[in-house]
Amino acid sequence: MMIEMLFDLINRLGVIIILAVIISKIGIFRRLIIKKNARLLDKLILAFIFGLIGILGTYYGVPVQGALANTRVVGVMVGALLGGPLVGFGAALIAGGHRFLIDIGGFTALACGISTIVEGIMGGYFYFHLRNKEQKWKYALLIGMLAEAAQMVIILLIARPFTDALALVKIIAVPMIIANSIGIALFVGILENIYKEQERIAAIQAEKALKIANLTLPYFRKGLKEEVAGKVVEIIYQTIDIAAVSITNETKILAHCGLGGEHHRTGELIGTGATLGVIKSGEHRVINKKEEINCHYQDCPLKAAVIVPLKEQEKIVGALKLYREAEHSISHLDEELALGLAQLFSTQIEVGRVETQEKLLVDAELRALQAQINPHFLFNAINTIQSFMLFDGKKAKFLLNSLSVLFRKSLSAQGDLIDFEQEIAYIKSYLEIEEARFGDRLKVEYDLQDGKSIKMPPLILQPLVENAVLHGILPKKEGGVVKISSSLIGKDYLVTIEDNGTGIDQAKIPMLLEEDHECGERKSVGLVNIHKRLITLYGKNYGMKIESNQGKGTKVKVRFPIGA
Repeated sequence: MMIEMLFDLINRLGVIIILAVIISKIGIFRRLIIKKNARLLDKLILAFIFGLIGILGTYYGVPVQGALANTRVVGVMVGALLGGPLVGFGAALIAGGHRFLIDIGGFTALACGISTIVEGIMGGYFYFHLRNKEQKWKYALLIGMLAEAAQMVIILLIARPFTDALALVKIIAVPMIIANSIGIALFVGILENIYKEQERIAAIQAEKALKIANLTLPYFRKGLKEEVAGKVVEIIYQTIDIAAVSITNETKILAHCGLGGEHHRTGELIGTGATLGVIKSGEHRVINKKEEINCHYQDCPLKAAVIVPLKEQEKIVGALKLYREAEHSISHLDEELALGLAQLFSTQIEVGRVETQEKLLVDAELRALQAQINPHFLFNAINTIQSFMLFDGKKAKFLLNSLSVLFRKSLSAQGDLIDFEQEIAYIKSYLEIEEARFGDRLKVEYDLQDGKSIKMPPLILQPLVENAVLHGILPKKEGGVVKISSSLIGKDYLVTIEDNGTGIDQAKIPMLLEEDHECGERKSVGLVNIHKRLITLYGKNYGMKIESNQGKGTKVKVRFPIGA
C-alpha cells in the first residue's frame, strides 16, 4: 500500500510541476519573482498564488483511513524558500487555514492546518540561508524532507485518537516525505531558472552598458555639449536595440538619434512634458503610453520611454531618454540599463570638470588607466550595493558610503602629492566594496606603520591593489589574501602589496616594467605607468620591485623618499 500511495502522490505531483512550468512562463509572475525591491503588495500577491497552489495540493490528495495524503506543502514551502518569511507565512495561512476550515480529510484537519503553518515558518527561516546559494533545489530537497517529518510529528501530537493517528503516519510518512521533498526540489529548480535567465540577460545588458561607457568616455570628459551628445546617442543607438535615443540639457535637445528625428531636432527647446518633469523632479520615469510622453508633435511614432536625469554634483544638468515605438514596451531591463548608463554618464561628466586631476598624470596612458577603472568598478559596485539592499540595508548603506568616499577622494585630489593616509583610505573604500562583492574569496590584511607625515603621488597604490585582487586572487577558485604593509627604511618609506594568488611567470616579470613591451598582460600598462612616474619624480633608485612565484603569489614593493 505504501508503494502504491507513493506512485499516486507522484502522479498528482505531476500536475503541480506542470503548473510550475506554466506559471514560470507568465510575464507578471516572472516579474514578481525576480523583483529586487518587492513591495508589500508584491509579496502578498505571491503569498496568495502559492497559497492557492497549496490548496490545489489538498484537493488533489489521496484519501487514506479518514485522512488525506497530499502535496499541499509544495506550494507553501516553495513560496517560503523563494519569496521569504512573509510569502511563506501568508501562503501557509491560506493553505493551512483552508485545510482546517473546510471539511476535507477528517480527524487530521487541525493537525494538518497547524503543520502547514509550521512548515511555512520553517521555509521562511531557511530562506535566509538559501538566498545566496547556488543550486537551491538540492537544499530544498533536504528541507522538504525535514518539513514533512515535522508534519508527521505534529499529527501524532495533535490528531486524536492517537491510535488512528499512529496508523495513518505509518502509512503516509514515507510516501509524503519522498514525494513532496522531490516536488519542492523540482518546483524550486524550475523557478530558479527564472533567476538564471534574468542573470544571463542582465549580464548581456551589463556588457552593453560597459561597452557604451568605454566608447563614450572620451566624449563626456569634454562636458555635456551638442557635439558630445551627438556622438554618444549614435553609439547607444548602434549598440542596443531601441527605437530612439535622446540627450538633453536643462532646456534644449542636445542630440537625438532614431525615430522621430524630424521633430526632435538638435538645438530645439525640449518638446516633451515628461522630460521637463523629470528634469524638474530629479526622479527617473518609465512611460508606457504615448499621451504620457506629451510630445507636441501629434504623429510622433514614439509611444514608450524611460527618462533618467543626468547629474553633476547632485545638480540636474540634463536627461537621457530611451524610446520604443510600442506602448507598454519598456522592460525592467530597459529601465535598469538607462539608470546604469545615466549613472555612468553623470560620473563621466563630473570627472570631466575636474581638470586639475590631469596635473597629477605624467602622460596620457595614466589618464586612460584611471578612466578605465572608474566606469567598470562603478557599475559592479552599484550592482553589489543593490544586491545587499535586498537583505542587509545596514551593509548596503555602509558600502554606499564607501563608494562615495572612494569617488570623492578620486575627484577631489589636489596638488602633486597627497597624504599617505588619504591613499590608504581610498584603498580601504575600494576593498570594502570588493570584499562585499566577492565574499569569502577575498580577505584583506593591513600592517601599516604611522604614515601621518608621509606624502606620496596619487593613484600609485590603488592600481597595484586592484591587480592583486583581479589578477592574483580572483582567478583562484578558493580565493586568497591581499596584505598591505608599510615600514620606514632609513629616509624612505616602503609600501608592500602582497597576495597569495596565481603569481607571475618569472620570465615575464622584467617585461612588465618595459615601457614598449607588449606581453599580453592587461595589467602591464598600469605597472609601466606607475614605475615610470616614480622614476620621473624621484630618480632611478626608486620605482617598483616585483617578486613572484607562479602558483604561490606576488609581492610588489613601492619605495619613495620621506618629505619629498
